[in-house]
Amino acid sequence: MRFVELAIPGVWLVEPEAIADERGFFARTACSEEFARRGLPTSYCQSSISFNAKLGTLRGMHLQAPPSKECKLVRCTQGAMHDVILDLREGSPSFGQSVGVQLTAANRLAVAVPHGCAHGFVTLADSTEVLYMMSEPQNAPLARAVRWNDPKFSISWPIDPVVISERDAACPDFSAALLKSQG
Repeated sequence: MRFVELAIPGVWLVEPEAIADERGFFARTACSEEFARRGLPTSYCQSSISFNAKLGTLRGMHLQAPPSKECKLVRCTQGAMHDVILDLREGSPSFGQSVGVQLTAANRLAVAVPHGCAHGFVTLADSTEVLYMMSEPQNAPLARAVRWNDPKFSISWPIDPVVISERDAACPDFSAALLKSQG
């Protein structure tokens, strides 16, 4: 595997290195030793998928509030998407900055999202499926969302979304209080 650290510290693009022959290819998609060297989780306790029927479907920007330390490894298994990570870690030198990357079934890339960063995407093709690996179980009381088009962050999206949930569309503008645990 090849790892490329993106513009936000702790956000890694993970590229499988294929070993090909006449049958096709074989490639590792995770390795606890290589993940540990980069400070990434070495085990994931929960896995989920989202299926998105229409091009232009937006999901995000979601994260878990403290005390959760949920990290995600995100991969597109069908179709294509523009994936965005927004740094909301208090005291981070890249707080408020976002980075986007195109994940497709064809490029087989994954992105590692550290805890404290919000995650979202917009689909670039119909019938896009996304695989999420999470380092901690979903904890509904700690679920938070930041509005995908909050002017405070000026996230660059390659297309305007055409399908967005009521919940995501109704997110308020960012407030640091949003990230505080209410438990």
